[in-house]
Amino acid sequence: MLAYSQLALAMALVGANVAVAKLLAEALPIALIAFLRCALAVAVLWPLARWLDGAVRVPGAVKRNLFLQAVFGTALYNAGLLAGLRLTSALEGGLVLATLPAVVALGSFLWLRERLSARQWLAAGLAGLGMAAITLARLGGGGGASSALGNLLVFLGVCGEAIYVLLAKRIAGAVPVFTASLWMQAFSALVLLPFAAPGFGAAAALADPELLGLLVLHSLTASVLCLVLWFAGLRRVPAGVAGVFTGFLPVTAAVTAVVFLGEHFGLVHAAGFALMMGSLLLATWPGRVRG
Repeated sequence: MLAYSQLALAMALVGANVAVAKLLAEALPIALIAFLRCALAVAVLWPLARWLDGAVRVPGAVKRNLFLQAVFGTALYNAGLLAGLRLTSALEGGLVLATLPAVVALGSFLWLRERLSARQWLAAGLAGLGMAAITLARLGGGGGASSALGNLLVFLGVCGEAIYVLLAKRIAGAVPVFTASLWMQAFSALVLLPFAAPGFGAAAALADPELLGLLVLHSLTASVLCLVLWFAGLRRVPAGVAGVFTGFLPVTAAVTAVVFLGEHFGLVHAAGFALMMGSLLLATWPGRVRG
């Protein structure tokens, strides 16, 4: 039960961060938010990696892989998510993020040449229908073309995160978790620095304690605490079972958007939510083990 609670809380924090990211994106430049998030994560992960992993030599090939993970999993993901949330709601952004398992499955098929089961193909189809339902409703007058574009930008971020997951498979177990995360966050900060530098002046807005608190919360929960909780849970739960807990992501994103941001939950969202959750459960629910 402790492991289940850790996995559920990790995904719930990811979902809640969609609303936090939307608030930050409305007040600060996108590249600056992503850079500061990574810089804060490095400051926290550095002592954690030294304490928990010790001195670890990271091979050059692993560093190159981690650099690519930073480009896609941090730079592209944050750019798509934050830019998209400026145009669409946190509620719909959270629903779009639920397509991640299906996108990862398709990426495994196209890039890693892994065979997909009929269930995984169905999951991908449901995810596509969910995206189409939300997007077509927006283009048809439910929220305008800008909201539809916002959803597509968030989906671009999902594609970046999916590439990150596939890249991570290539070096799984090669480097301890905290050390790998530290290197990736450091590479992410370096990649984002040129884009964030022109907006450094906007950091004066962080004099507002509420905005600064949101940034610190976003960084520590999304880049550090979620990682700790997720891998702590994985020590006791098979990866296939753990995948089911990603269902907490869209649920928490929806609840947070409605309760704290006052966003409206309508029939389009209900239909999209049902399709996305069906896709997510099909893609992540563990199959039967044959004895």
